[in-house]
Amino acid sequence: MMDRTPRVRRRVAAAACAVALVLPLTTACDALTPGSAAAVPGPRSVPSSTAVPDEKITLRLQFADAPVMVDALIAAFEKEHPSIKVEPQYKTFSDYVQNLKLTMTSDSAPDIAQYAVGMSDLAADGQILDLAPYREAYGWDKAIPPVSLDQLTAGRTSEATGGRALFGVPAGLSMTGIYYNKKLAARAGIDSPPRTLAEFEEQLAAAKKANMTPLGVGALDSGGIHLWAALLNQTMPTDDYWDWINGAKGATIKKPAATNASETVIEWGRKGYYNKSANGTAQVDSTAQFTKGDSVFLINGNWAAGQLATAMGDNVGFFPMPGERASDRTVASGFSVSYAISSRTEHPEAAGVFLDFLTSPEAGQIISDNGFLPPNPKAVTKPKGVLADIAEGHRRAVADHGITTFPDFAAPGMLDRLRSGIQKLIADRVGPADYLGSLQDEWEEHHAQ
Repeated sequence: MMDRTPRVRRRVAAAACAVALVLPLTTACDALTPGSAAAVPGPRSVPSSTAVPDEKITLRLQFADAPVMVDALIAAFEKEHPSIKVEPQYKTFSDYVQNLKLTMTSDSAPDIAQYAVGMSDLAADGQILDLAPYREAYGWDKAIPPVSLDQLTAGRTSEATGGRALFGVPAGLSMTGIYYNKKLAARAGIDSPPRTLAEFEEQLAAAKKANMTPLGVGALDSGGIHLWAALLNQTMPTDDYWDWINGAKGATIKKPAATNASETVIEWGRKGYYNKSANGTAQVDSTAQFTKGDSVFLINGNWAAGQLATAMGDNVGFFPMPGERASDRTVASGFSVSYAISSRTEHPEAAGVFLDFLTSPEAGQIISDNGFLPPNPKAVTKPKGVLADIAEGHRRAVADHGITTFPDFAAPGMLDRLRSGIQKLIADRVGPADYLGSLQDEWEEHHAQ
């Protein structure tokens, strides 16, 4: 969750088309023909060919994050592959997620779409293609960290290769954390990032005592979710968290760790640590306010780093939310701006060429320049300033196996429950038990199906 300004089919049909799973896309029966309005009965794979098509092709790319980065990637790709035109279709995040299933099952589905919550269900229904054959043909395992690919398997085995399935390719990795204004921090007597969560709370208190707003939060859309998740990451075992995200039988968010994280959100609000209009402020606006010196700290993700570095230069730093002990591993929410290929595309090979370009050094530099972490950091110029802080934090989190996905991935309808629930926590209008119960109700409604 980045910057967000915000089947079952008839047995006869399934049997008649079963061979399509092992044949090239163009030889599939009518019900599996790319672009067909008929539904697809199960997971399908791309062909293994990496040949660049000779004819002129237009690919439609629908996405919800990082439009400036996407435009730059498209321009560089089209320069290298002039026969393939990529038409961007930007949607706000809330609209994109709410309409994702309808979009990907319609006759006008885009050729390529940003991977988002709900894609696992679409993968199971065969609405997006298993990219495992491309992963092997292009060698993506060598260019992309395993943790980033593992988040895109939808928990499935590839019918084409027998190994892990793959339903997306990253075009920039992300993590959330805390930005800080160095000059304002110094005025509050803060001279270094905190080593523990308790130290961070002491710094928030120091900022408040110095008559400054301690923490900027854009809770109108997703900033509040990042705050709660950052606290949850420091208290809840990652295995328990992943079980809940992945819908493991018996998993629950109603645990003491989640209660503690929720109580902390409430307590910080009672102490006046947030900007007064946090619930009415969008994440992008909280970032703009931070550049003007409206708060000492800001909760956000690395997608804001380019904007902050440009506006604040060396006056901005970054650190992952610290753990309860200085020796705790680094754990942070993160995912990637990743892209999937629609089963309805008529140009899977051209779409594969575009996805492979995203793993190239040229694309990696564009990704890095826009504040995201390239899949292969060794292929780009060493970052400086706040970008270097983020790269180091991400390196530690990856080494500690501490990158967790965003909590809205637990169920397609979870985003609204999280957003409204955390706003109520910030405003001290709901208790942890009722808030967590609401999340679990949404989880059970989805995973009981």
